Amino acid sequence: MAAFFEQIERMMYAKGFEAVCGVDEAGRGPLAGPVVAAAVILPAECSIDGLNDSKKLSSARRDELFDDIVQAGFPCAVGIVDHETIDRVNILKASLIAMRKAIMELKTAPDVVLVDGNRPINGISQPQFTIVKGDSRCKSIAAASIVAKVTRDRIMERYQALFPSFSFATHKGYPTAVHIAELKEHGPCDIHRRSFRPVAEITEQYALF
Repeated sequence: MAAFFEQIERMMYAKGFEAVCGVDEAGRGPLAGPVVAAAVILPAECSIDGLNDSKKLSSARRDELFDDIVQAGFPCAVGIVDHETIDRVNILKASLIAMRKAIMELKTAPDVVLVDGNRPINGISQPQFTIVKGDSRCKSIAAASIVAKVTRDRIMERYQALFPSFSFATHKGYPTAVHIAELKEHGPCDIHRRSFRPVAEITEQYALF
């Protein structure tokens, strides 16, 4: 499994690339808050065990791996796009903007970029490869998925204090039954994405009163 997991990176090293960067995002599905992307460059022989798609890891394990990545000092950066931009340009474009921001924030410029999904990132000069389900196939993308997810979760936890009517620390803005019930009871708050259908429908209902 480990050999398969690292196969794509090994192909990049064999082509002569040295700084192989994985990029992924977190927060396309929520009804509130930002979308967050991360870019991570791992060494050819990465010593961190347990890297995987962040969705397949427990919250505690993600936190542990996040700390391992940061403390190891690997080149790592995040890009954040807020809910207002998401509403203005749509979530797909916002996700790609966040990815580009993350890459541009890296202190070490990558030689090649591995992008989770099937959409390339506009506005970067490096060669890039899109990889569907890359967070389960590439260790660098997996690392990026963990950094993006943990960063976004912590942002949403801080929003809990600002908007106590919403359980952002628990559902992180995703359209859970609890979140929908909160929306119906209180109406959207300042960080809700007005362009997303459940929020738009409830906003329209509140406008009638």
